[in-house]
Amino acid sequence: MSDAKHQFDALDRELISLLRNDARAPLAKLADILKVSRGTVQNRLDRLLASGALLGFTIRVREDYDENTIRAIMLIEVVGKSTTQVVKRLRGMPELTKLHTTNGAWDLVAEVNTSSLAEFDRILREVRMIDGVLNSETSLLLSSI
Repeated sequence: MSDAKHQFDALDRELISLLRNDARAPLAKLADILKVSRGTVQNRLDRLLASGALLGFTIRVREDYDENTIRAIMLIEVVGKSTTQVVKRLRGMPELTKLHTTNGAWDLVAEVNTSSLAEFDRILREVRMIDGVLNSETSLLLSSI
């Protein structure tokens, strides 16, 4: 994988948009929609994958599909310059499915997925016990609309 950031052109953007809607679309169908050859689509996909701009192909399931999953957004405030150490600890927690830096009053935003309220409570305690975490606020996600 290359360290250089891939520069997207209009064809790359359109191809990625099509794949977001249907990651299983056949190359011939993509080529037809994009009005390019099948080989061009294959070359673009190969280049996007090799550069790391495209990480892979997967299915998307509605986030509220599994009714047993407890989902939440956690806002985290970090003390001083301890963000790197806090992020390292948070990345080691599989229940935190995504982690984002942000601006404003909070330093980090974590997406939390657990299978029970007891597990959810444990994760909240663990995050709050991490050295460098000053404060947190968590909101449960009830339904997707």
